[in-house]
Amino acid sequence: MAKITNVNDILLNILGQFPNGASIEDIISRSGLQLNTRTLQRRLNDLRISGHITTTGQTRGLRYYLASQNKLENKNSLTAILLSDSANEILSIVQKPIQQRSPVGYNRSFLEKYQPNITNYLSPTALQKLAALGNTARLNEPAGTYAKEILNKLLIDLSWNSSRLEGNTYSLLDTERLISSGHVADNKSAKEAQMILNHKDAIEFIVQLADEIGFNRYTLLNLHSLLSNNLLPNPAASGRLRHIPVGIQNSVYTPLAVPQLIEEMFDLMLDKASQIENPFEQAFFIMVHLPYLQPFDDVNKRVSRLASNISLNKHNLAPLSFIDVPNELYTKGLIGIYELNRIELLKDVFLWAYERSAAQYSVLRQSLGEPDPFRLRYRDQIRSIIQKIISEAMPRVQVDPFLQDQARGLPETDRDRLIEVVETELLSLHEGNFARYMVRPSEFRKWQNEWKH
Repeated sequence: MAKITNVNDILLNILGQFPNGASIEDIISRSGLQLNTRTLQRRLNDLRISGHITTTGQTRGLRYYLASQNKLENKNSLTAILLSDSANEILSIVQKPIQQRSPVGYNRSFLEKYQPNITNYLSPTALQKLAALGNTARLNEPAGTYAKEILNKLLIDLSWNSSRLEGNTYSLLDTERLISSGHVADNKSAKEAQMILNHKDAIEFIVQLADEIGFNRYTLLNLHSLLSNNLLPNPAASGRLRHIPVGIQNSVYTPLAVPQLIEEMFDLMLDKASQIENPFEQAFFIMVHLPYLQPFDDVNKRVSRLASNISLNKHNLAPLSFIDVPNELYTKGLIGIYELNRIELLKDVFLWAYERSAAQYSVLRQSLGEPDPFRLRYRDQIRSIIQKIISEAMPRVQVDPFLQDQARGLPETDRDRLIEVVETELLSLHEGNFARYMVRPSEFRKWQNEWKH
């Protein structure tokens, strides 16, 4: 058997090959070590405690990173959003080593003291700005009208971004292909495909039944059932309130463990949510209190992200797709809720995220045709990359590694954005707009045919 130090060296070497993090399955398949899963997890946990590696996500979404690899990424992601002084204060607290933070349990007064339409997490100024951003010119139409009009784009955007926040490594192009044709990407786990397809089903549930759903047991339990389908160790836990204790990765917070109390607070949360009149306050309220309660065995954050769109959809407002939201900052915002019962950091993330999402969907913004500064700055690179992909009829499976390679020369903060812009542009190409990339009609047709397979 390999010595412990050799095993650790092997594990660290493997993680160096996964800049976007590795799942336990990735490590097992790449290592060749004769270790059972439990032993391997113990070795990885020892490396985490010693500071050699870091993790994101939890349970099935847990991913492992080299600490040196993740350091710059986290620094950039944590400064991607302009934060208020209060949010920065929270961030400084939750960034302290876990050993320096005091263990806390569920504080029921955090929910109990919230009075719908009297207590306001979002200021009048913020609500006014959100309303202007979310205006779709469909405000007086039946519930769900706007979401149905943009359903294809919404399915891809929200499925991809929400899954990405759970550590899913599917690219935007892979996600589009999976959703549109059921094609499972090569070298990706079945769990990742299942997660994305579950999002698709859950989004369709919210959009197609806009008149019938709301902040009630029927909606939230079924939303969890759809999002957790085929992903939980105990299939009976899908769509059912939690009967077991759970912990939170990288946090000193311990959620409620008594089923009767979980049920009581779940019903109280829904009762308060259903009374909130402003759709944005309602959306943010559920993003705060559902993850804090952890009413389900797993998949709580995914449920909260999709549930936040219920009120927006009912009022025909632009959806919240979590476009470009930094995973690390979103997670720190939630830890601020868990450990401090303070909302300011998550609120800043929410406000920024909605502005990014609304810019993608707003009819007003589209009609104005306001140029994207990022696309303008990287105009030549984007054109060159897309031209090469089309002219060489590059197969889908080769596009992702090609884009990763092309993005390496960019500043760290711009790499993922460049890849997303190129992937989005490729998905929007048709016979009426490909000429801007200086490719021949014959090249475009050849590329199109290649992508259909």
